[in-house]
Amino acid sequence: MIRSILPLAGIGVVIGGAAARAQDGVTGYDLGTLWNQGDAVTHITLAILVIMSLASWSILLIKLWDQFQVLRHVRQAEQSFWSRTVTEEGLAILGAASPCRVIAQAGIDAARHHGQAGLDGIDLHTWVSLAIRRAWSQVAASGSGGLPVLATIASTAPFVGLFGTVWGIQHALAAIGRTGQASLDKVAGPVGEALIMTAIGLAVAVPAVLGYNLLARRDKVVAGALREFADDLHALLVGGKRRHSGGKG
Repeated sequence: MIRSILPLAGIGVVIGGAAARAQDGVTGYDLGTLWNQGDAVTHITLAILVIMSLASWSILLIKLWDQFQVLRHVRQAEQSFWSRTVTEEGLAILGAASPCRVIAQAGIDAARHHGQAGLDGIDLHTWVSLAIRRAWSQVAASGSGGLPVLATIASTAPFVGLFGTVWGIQHALAAIGRTGQASLDKVAGPVGEALIMTAIGLAVAVPAVLGYNLLARRDKVVAGALREFADDLHALLVGGKRRHSGGKG
């Protein structure tokens, strides 16, 4: 994580030392020289890459925390909810922020109002199952937010960096054409600085890819835990007993 942030976090430090190196006549392959010699397009490209990096890391950390919270709520429900009667008392134990409460509330309401809703053509099993499944789908869908953004960053960041490289090389070739000098010391510096853009694009894309895969895998774990809770609730409301033999109705 730290290694991936360092290329972007060091922009300010490198830029600050670029002027001193320029006065000493040293041509560096660094972001400071690239920033000082770049035009508005170069600056915008760098800014876009920095924003992409900040967005991907923010989504990764926030989503990991949200997933941890959901799994914690499921564990709390396993320890306390099933030891109570499935009523308002049990719902209060889950807490207002618990996604398990959304599922439990939907199931309890469906079972309570089935006979009052005039649904003679739909049996209790089907009615409660539909309500719980709908609530579970809503909770699971709300937890998948951010993944499309990570996927977009992972797929586009290398091309944004490549665009910056092509733009920098084009400027280097234009300068060579104006001066008529194509020696190695004149070409290596600008080309090397332009290639830094590709490295930054990869530094942004690789954590986004790894983060996407990690979050997608953990989303399946979270959805599976909520699904088990929903199935146990359905079995309790319809059959009077949880699927797990150790649970208490």
